[in-house]
Amino acid sequence: MFAITERLLLRPGWAEDAPALAEAIAHEAIAYKLAKLPWPYNVDDAAWFLGLDRKATDANFLMFTRTMGKPRLIGGIGLHDQDGEMEIGYWIGPSYWGLGFATEAGRAVVDIARHTLKLPRLVSGHFTDNPASGHVLRKLGFKPNGRTELRHCLARGEDRPCALYDLDLAGEPLMRWEAQMPMAA
Repeated sequence: MFAITERLLLRPGWAEDAPALAEAIAHEAIAYKLAKLPWPYNVDDAAWFLGLDRKATDANFLMFTRTMGKPRLIGGIGLHDQDGEMEIGYWIGPSYWGLGFATEAGRAVVDIARHTLKLPRLVSGHFTDNPASGHVLRKLGFKPNGRTELRHCLARGEDRPCALYDLDLAGEPLMRWEAQMPMAA
């Protein structure tokens, strides 16, 4: 599965992406914001991750810029099972923070969840010391559900409070390109 946005190509990761993935994600600032990322992170970790079995319908992507020169790996985004519900998770390399890439990629994955995978809802969460991620989730339409739970952060080696969010996908608006299509008479 692939997706193209205004500035990004979202595609599955391949074995040959291991060096670029390790370079892009191997920042302590990223590792401390994610639950399952080991720290330190190296090419072997990236190769292991990229070698995981995936189904053709999996919505797990590496993010590549597709404007202004050669494509660059700048992040990752995807859906995974979290206690029986589908959760969206993402990361962006520090050089690309604050540029709207997480929101842009998130909109594409939410559209895939709604229209391709036909999911009724998504959940997500962020460590409470990472409010920027909560801002992205709210821009994507997620609502805080008022719950906080402890989740283990592998890189920190400890449980941290995680604010939880929900997004109901039923009856949501059409994708932007569908909304712009003329209606048949």
